[in-house]
Amino acid sequence: MKLLRYLPIALACCFPAILRAQVQVHPNLMLTEAGIPAVKKGIAEYPLLKKSFADIKAKADKALAEKMDVPTPRDGAGGYTHEQHKNNAANILSCGIAFQMTGDVKYSTYIKDILLLYAAQYEQWPKHPKQKSNQIPGKLFWQCLNDFVWQVTVIQGYDMAYNSIAVKDRATIEEHLFVPILKYFTEDCKETFNLIHNHGTWCLAAVGITAYVIHKPEYVEMALKGSNRDGKTGFLKQLEELFSPDGYYTEGPYYQRYAIMPFVILAKAIQQNQPERQIFKYRDNILAKAIHAGLQCTYTTNYFFPINDAMKDKDFVSDEMVYGVDIAYADIQPEADLLDIAKKQNKVVISDAGLTVAKALADGKAQPFGYKSQWMSDGPKGDEGGLGILRYGTNASQQCLLLKAAGQGMGHGHFDRLEILYYDNGSEIFSDYGSARFVNIESKFGGDYLPENKTWAKQTIAHNTVTVDRQSQFGAVLNKAQPTHASLLHFEAKGDIQITSARENQAYPGVGLLRSSILFKPDGATKALMIDVFQVNAAAEHQYSLPFWYQGVITDASFKFSAVTNDLKALGSDNGFQHIWFNSDNDVANQSSYITMLNAEHFYTTHFVGTSPMKVKLVTVGAGDPNMNLRNERGFILEQKQAGCQAFISITETHGRTDATAETTTGAKSNISNLKVIGNEAAETTFSFAVKGKTYTCKLNYSSKDKFIQISKN
Repeated sequence: MKLLRYLPIALACCFPAILRAQVQVHPNLMLTEAGIPAVKKGIAEYPLLKKSFADIKAKADKALAEKMDVPTPRDGAGGYTHEQHKNNAANILSCGIAFQMTGDVKYSTYIKDILLLYAAQYEQWPKHPKQKSNQIPGKLFWQCLNDFVWQVTVIQGYDMAYNSIAVKDRATIEEHLFVPILKYFTEDCKETFNLIHNHGTWCLAAVGITAYVIHKPEYVEMALKGSNRDGKTGFLKQLEELFSPDGYYTEGPYYQRYAIMPFVILAKAIQQNQPERQIFKYRDNILAKAIHAGLQCTYTTNYFFPINDAMKDKDFVSDEMVYGVDIAYADIQPEADLLDIAKKQNKVVISDAGLTVAKALADGKAQPFGYKSQWMSDGPKGDEGGLGILRYGTNASQQCLLLKAAGQGMGHGHFDRLEILYYDNGSEIFSDYGSARFVNIESKFGGDYLPENKTWAKQTIAHNTVTVDRQSQFGAVLNKAQPTHASLLHFEAKGDIQITSARENQAYPGVGLLRSSILFKPDGATKALMIDVFQVNAAAEHQYSLPFWYQGVITDASFKFSAVTNDLKALGSDNGFQHIWFNSDNDVANQSSYITMLNAEHFYTTHFVGTSPMKVKLVTVGAGDPNMNLRNERGFILEQKQAGCQAFISITETHGRTDATAETTTGAKSNISNLKVIGNEAAETTFSFAVKGKTYTCKLNYSSKDKFIQISKN
């Protein structure tokens, strides 16, 4: 008897995490039972919380006014059943929040009724009839990923309505909907469940938070440690593998935004239900670093750097980042500049965390977000290349130069090692195409990635980096690129000289690529010059093509265009060149040349010179596009047809302004002149240029750490 008396205590010592989960409290995810009174009070006191709840309640009331519909799944992305099931999930969450804040059972009744409809059908539904290419199908949607997202949303609403739903109805919903969902996700979707990838993250989050709500501790352990519960996969392993020590997400900023939501929602659930795990401190506060890294991967217009398979219209106002910012501020570290982001997001999650953020904003604690120049490492150990981010000026007119020297980024990565992106005055100057896709537009390839994503957007020539022999890096083969990465050569961001330099030696056999991108402010200048030095070294001769895909329109050039005025032809037949209209071909002698572009009322002149004569091709995207899938973007390509070693040196200057309303123009001519190559060897590049008649000499010593870059004025 004594042994039995002490058995519960012994078990509690051995399995504290599992036993803690047996204490059923609802709600206990984002919105907690203990926090509800304060959140209700906060809605009346804090403007942003009040606005955010009003938006949610309006959605809940709209849901109640509409006919409930749970259709048999049949459509791909953008189709009726796809959108209806998405709407149902959003309605369930909105009604859950409305119920907790108002106490009106009409909202919880809606949740009960619609989930009973799902429970009556789910087990009879087959796998979705329209399977997305190369993806495991869901039962509600054409890819299981959408099912995961649906469940993450729905289970939060159910958690909020839980205590208002009769025990019998809860049993039906759990036995015939949520438990079958857990089995489908962990068995039929087992490969994805164990995948170290954003799809895996969503699956783990769906399983983990569902298991907490319906009390299935065995599924909690699977979510945390993988199918075999051995820690080789699962949520904790994803925290170790998918982020660098700086918080950079290996698939790129766009997917960092997308993945941060399941990461923080599951982490919040773990913190609420198993606080002894101290999940927010895991791996030296990696989730906080991930949220900050995601924000640092945006320009001051709020949009993410569109590298890899990115949709260019995504910014940090998205719901995923609202969750991330609220939890980062309230649960991890209350940094005042996060409030600046929350203010721009103009909404908070109706939760304990959202209350904390809304109160802090009302108390005037926000400070401008601290964008900074930094080397952001890639890879779990931070040794797989990274992003070099240089920034100059205030947030209102910031210059931002990005050098991509990261790893491949798994299946969503593009073949674009050492590409650059450049922003200024709130605009893209040299841009990345992003992905070729129309999300949720069924008429555009069912909302999936377009064929042109492979034939154009991923190809090297689609990016601001060198293409060798008109072939893409690694032959555009993922398995060749994934094991490799570029490497940092030098990073420095002090005063008026900032530089990031990286090397890539594996993208092309026998060819070494080295790029140094610089922001340098000459004496008396208001804006920094964007200086770019791309050195290519090979023993054999090759053809090198360096494009600059620009936004705006050309207004001037140092040479007369030799334009094709009719009968346009594609620049090539494959590797992305088949999608480029050839507009003009121009010879450039050894002396420097320039092209001036007008972009958002400002002039940008790019001066360029090579170590040997080259051609400049003016081009437009859109060839080989029978379904009109591509945007007609413009670029100029610096091309050297036959060289072993070649250096491309360019300087881009911001100058002047035009006022369309007043019909005035000032400073349309560049202040840069006389760009010359002085010397170029494998270990060193030296060149000079003049600014308003004053000559500057720039020397890059690739083997020196202390004196990597020297700029002197003569």
